[in-house]
Amino acid sequence: MRHQSVMRPLTARSAVLSTLLGAHPPRLPARSLVRVGELFGIVEGTIRVALSRMVAAGDLTQVNGDYQLTRRLRDRQARQDQSRSPSTIPWTGEWEIAVVTTARRSPSERTALRTAMTELRLAELRAGTWLRPANLVRERPAPVVEQCTFLTGRPEADLTGTLWDLPGWAARAGELAEALDEATDLASTFILAAAVLRHFLADPLLPPELLPDDWPGARLRTRYEEFDKHFVSTLRKHIGVE
Repeated sequence: MRHQSVMRPLTARSAVLSTLLGAHPPRLPARSLVRVGELFGIVEGTIRVALSRMVAAGDLTQVNGDYQLTRRLRDRQARQDQSRSPSTIPWTGEWEIAVVTTARRSPSERTALRTAMTELRLAELRAGTWLRPANLVRERPAPVVEQCTFLTGRPEADLTGTLWDLPGWAARAGELAEALDEATDLASTFILAAAVLRHFLADPLLPPELLPDDWPGARLRTRYEEFDKHFVSTLRKHIGVE
């Protein structure tokens, strides 16, 4: 299939994680997760080892034989859901600018800040300076509040091409849209669904005023919602969840 080039194989951990991130609530019995593994030729023992390791790592908790995402991964699921149907506000031309003002930071604090900025969809213009158009409303996590001062401004230059690879995102969106039209068997459909959701998380969600006229974001989201209804129904039947 032509769309195989836009997908990547799943490990036992990624199969479990992708399944639970797509489940609402994110909780399933072990037998259902084993059934997912079977789609990819992953034997039951390998899935169960992965489940044990994910519990030990703090990714999952076990409740009455079911496995569910921990708070950190439930937050990721919330971001994933929001990226499918993003909440934006009209753009006034203002940009939010975050400047690192903490004098000394440990490597772990730097990593936490970079992760938080990526989740907030800010881009780094230079070391210690992050920004984006002020068209999103979301809560700023602790690493950002503790390490940065926020300002607003109107850059004189158009920075979108410097901060984001818009042609690259659009090209990938086109490949994924084509793959959605070609998807057939459940295993490849599962991998494709995970790939589309990862791509939504990488969308900078810029205001229309800063995007090319043919930007494919809305088209891909509409196509995915149509695709997802059938995919979720088929997957739930396969893993024995009503």
